[in-house]
Amino acid sequence: MINENRAASGLSEEEAKRLRKKYGYNTIQKKKNISMIKIFLSQFNDVMIWVLIAATIISGLMGEKADALTIIVIIIMNAIIGFVQEFKTEKSLEALKKLTAPTTKVIRNGSIRIMDAANLVPGDLVVLDTGDRIPADCILIDGTNMMVDESLLTGESIGVSKNNKDSNLYMGTTVLTGRCQARVIKIGMTTEMGKIANMLDNIDQEKTPLKEKLASLGKILVILCIVICVVVTVLGIIRGEDKYEMFLLGVSLAVAAIPEGLPAIVTVALAIGVSRMLKRNALVRKLPAVETLGCTSIICSDKTGTLTQNKMTVKAMYFNNQIYEKELYSEERFELLKRTFIYCNDCDYNFKEKGIDKCLFGDPTETALIRAFFKDTGKLKKFISEEKRIREEPFDSKTKMMTVISKGANGTSLYLKGAPERVIEKCKYIYINNKVELFTSTYKSKVNSVLESMSRKALRCIACAYKKENINKDGDMIFLGIAGMIDPPRLEVKDAVLKCRVAGITPVMITGDHKNTAFAIAKELNICSDVSEVISGEELDKLSEKDLYKKTDKIRVFARVSPEHKLKIVRAFKKKNKVVAMTGDGVNDAPAIKEADIGISMGVSGTDVTKEASSMILLDDNFATIVAAVEEGRVIYNNIRKFIRYLLSCNLGEVLTMFLSSVFNLQTPLLPIQILLINLATDGLPALALGVDPPDKDIMDDKPRDRKEGIFSRGLSEKIIIRGCLIGVCTILSFLVGLYMGFGLKTSRTMALGTLIMSQLVHVFECRSEKHSLFEIKLFTNIYLLGAVSISVIMLVCVVYIPFMEVLFHTSALSITQWIIVLFFSSFIALINSLYLYHNKSKNI
Repeated sequence: MINENRAASGLSEEEAKRLRKKYGYNTIQKKKNISMIKIFLSQFNDVMIWVLIAATIISGLMGEKADALTIIVIIIMNAIIGFVQEFKTEKSLEALKKLTAPTTKVIRNGSIRIMDAANLVPGDLVVLDTGDRIPADCILIDGTNMMVDESLLTGESIGVSKNNKDSNLYMGTTVLTGRCQARVIKIGMTTEMGKIANMLDNIDQEKTPLKEKLASLGKILVILCIVICVVVTVLGIIRGEDKYEMFLLGVSLAVAAIPEGLPAIVTVALAIGVSRMLKRNALVRKLPAVETLGCTSIICSDKTGTLTQNKMTVKAMYFNNQIYEKELYSEERFELLKRTFIYCNDCDYNFKEKGIDKCLFGDPTETALIRAFFKDTGKLKKFISEEKRIREEPFDSKTKMMTVISKGANGTSLYLKGAPERVIEKCKYIYINNKVELFTSTYKSKVNSVLESMSRKALRCIACAYKKENINKDGDMIFLGIAGMIDPPRLEVKDAVLKCRVAGITPVMITGDHKNTAFAIAKELNICSDVSEVISGEELDKLSEKDLYKKTDKIRVFARVSPEHKLKIVRAFKKKNKVVAMTGDGVNDAPAIKEADIGISMGVSGTDVTKEASSMILLDDNFATIVAAVEEGRVIYNNIRKFIRYLLSCNLGEVLTMFLSSVFNLQTPLLPIQILLINLATDGLPALALGVDPPDKDIMDDKPRDRKEGIFSRGLSEKIIIRGCLIGVCTILSFLVGLYMGFGLKTSRTMALGTLIMSQLVHVFECRSEKHSLFEIKLFTNIYLLGAVSISVIMLVCVVYIPFMEVLFHTSALSITQWIIVLFFSSFIALINSLYLYHNKSKNI
C-alpha cells in the first residue's frame, strides 16, 4: 500500500527501481514468441509441399529443368504467402501494445518528468490531461471535470465521469476532459487490458476448412504417385521393357498425377475473391477466410450500426399523462420537457453551419432529443443562451443518468435525464394533468406501462425530471416524461436476412439493448418471430453449458449481453459444428472475434485491436455486406472445386492412359516428354481461368456446407473418376484406331496426344458448373478461359506442325481425317453427358 502522505511527491528513483525488479515492466506480454525464421520454415512442413518437392526432384532427374524451376517458384511463393498470413495473426497483441501510451508524465522525486510508460511501477503518481492515453490501471487522487472514454473496454460510446464514487482509470482508455493526478495500482498483464490480451493468447487458432481439405488431398496424391510409379515400372519390366525407360515413364506419370499448380491456383482464386469483396465494402485480412465465409452457417451480428442505421430519431413522447407521436414538439405546452432535454444535454453546436443536422455534434441520442424540439438553428441558439450551466454531473454508464444545474431569468433549476428506472427512483412528484402531484404507485404503474409499450415498439426510452427549489436535496425530483426514440433498421438488411434464410444461414442478433427493444427490431427484420427466441444476458448467466447447447438452435436474439457472453455464445454454436461469423467493434469484443471461425470488425467504429483480431473488416459497418461476403466466399469455394475437378480428372485420364496400355500389353501410347507437354498445356492457364469464373445465379439457394464436409463431397469424386476414366479410354481408342488404320506408331501417338489435350480442353467448359450442361453455360462470360484454351490449342498445333518441335516432341503432322478422329474421341463423351444433363433437367421441370 502506498503511503498517502508521500503521494504528492511521488516515488523516488530508488523505490521505482526496487519495485520494477519486483513487478517487471509495464508492457503487454505474449506467452508465445515464435521467431520469424521458425514461422517461415514451418510453411514447408505440409503434405502438399512435400509432394511438390518430390515432383521437383523427379523433374530434375528427368532433365526437365524448366518444369523443376516452375515447381520451385510455386513452393517458395506459397511459403511466403503462408508466412505473411501466419505473421499477421500475431498482430492482435501488437495492436494492444499500441493502445498503451508510449510516454507519460510522472512525478518522481517531487518533480514532473516525461518518461517511457513501460517504466511505470505500482505506486507511481502520473499527471493526466485532456487527450492523454492512460498508461496503466490507476486510482484518481484529485481531478477537475474528469471525463474518460472507456469505450475500448466497455463498449459505451458516452464518456464516463470520474470522481470519488468512481475513481478507477484503466490502461488504454482516453481522457476526454479535465486534468488529474492518479496513482498507478496495476501494470502490464495485471491490468484490465492485460487480461484481455491473455484471453486472446489462450485461444487456439484452428485450421480453416480449405487447409484441412488440401492437406487430405495431398496425402491421397502422395499414395497415388507411389502406386503409379511402382505399378507402371513393374509391369513394364515384366514385359521385358528397358528398366531405365520404364522408370522414366513412371516418374513422368508421377509428375502428371500431381497438380503442382493447385496451391498457386487456390491462392490466386482467394486473392481475386478478396479483390471482389473489397468492391463490396468487405476488407479481408486473411486469405483462407474467403473460403471459410462460404460455409458460414451462423452470423452473430451487433445491432447498433450494423443491423440499424445508428441514427436516433424521436418517435414518441410521454408527457402530462399523454403519448404524442409527432416529428416536432415546438409548442409552448412542451416547454418544461424541452428545457429539461435541451439544457441537460452534452451536444456541441456549430451555429455557423446552416441546417440543424450540420449544426449538431455529439452522441446520436443527444442530437435526436434536440432535433425533436428544434429545426431552426437561430431559435436553438437563442434558447440555449437563456440559461447558463452552473454545475453538471455527466452521464455515467453505472448511474445511467446526467444531471445539470442551470440558472436563468426564472431562477436556478436542476434538470435530470437518463434510464427511466433510475430517474423514477429519484422522483417524489410527477407533472400530470398540468400540475405537480405525488408520484404514487398508481402513477408509477402507468409510467411503467407506457415504458413497456414503447419498448415493444423498439423504442429506446429516455426519461427526464426537474425541480426548482431545494436543488441540493436528493430524491424529490418531479417526473416529467419519456422520449421514445428509434434507431431505424437499415433498409437493405431485411433483404439480406431473407437471403440468409434462403441460403440456410441463421442470422443472430447480439445487443446491449432491452429485451423488448431487441425483439421488436429483430421481428421487423424477420430475424425472429416470437419472444421465446430472445434471451437476456442475465438469463444466459443462469444457464449451464449443457442447457445453452440445447437452446442455441432456438435462440435468435441475445439482449443485454457482455463481452464474456459473446465468447460463450460463439463457443456454444461451434460445439454444434456450426461455422460462426461474429461481429464486434471494441477491445472487449476481440476475444469473441478471434474465437469465431470468421471474426468481423467494424471499419467505421471498430478499434485497432478488434481489427487486428478479425479475419474481415466491414468498411461500411453493414450487415448486408456480411451476406455479400458470404456469397463471394461460396463463389470462390465453388471455383476451387471447379479446378480441382478439372485438374484431377485430366491427370487421372493421363495416368489411366498409360496404366491401361501397360495392363493390356499395348505399345506405349505416349512418351515421357509428351506427358510433360500435356501437363504444361492443360494444367496451367485453363485451370487458372476457372478461378475467375463467374458464379451460378442460384448459388445462394444452396444450404451451407457442413464443417466436416470433404472437398470431394456432393458427387465430385464420382465426376472426377468417371470423366477421368472416359478421357483415358477415349485416348487409348484414338491410339488404337490410328494403329488399326495403318497410320504408324508416331502418327498414332500424335493422335493420342491430340485427343488427350483436346478432351481436357473440352472438359474445362464442363467444369464451369456442377448443375448445368454445356448448352446452358454462356460461353463468353469468361473471356479468360476462352483465351487460355486458345493458347493451349495453339501450343498443340505448333507441336504438330512446326518441324523442330515435331522432332523435340516426337510428333508428326496430322491430316484432316486424323483430326476428325481426334475431335470425335475428345468431344463425343462431353456431348453425350451434356445431353443427359439437359434431358434430366427438362424432365424435372
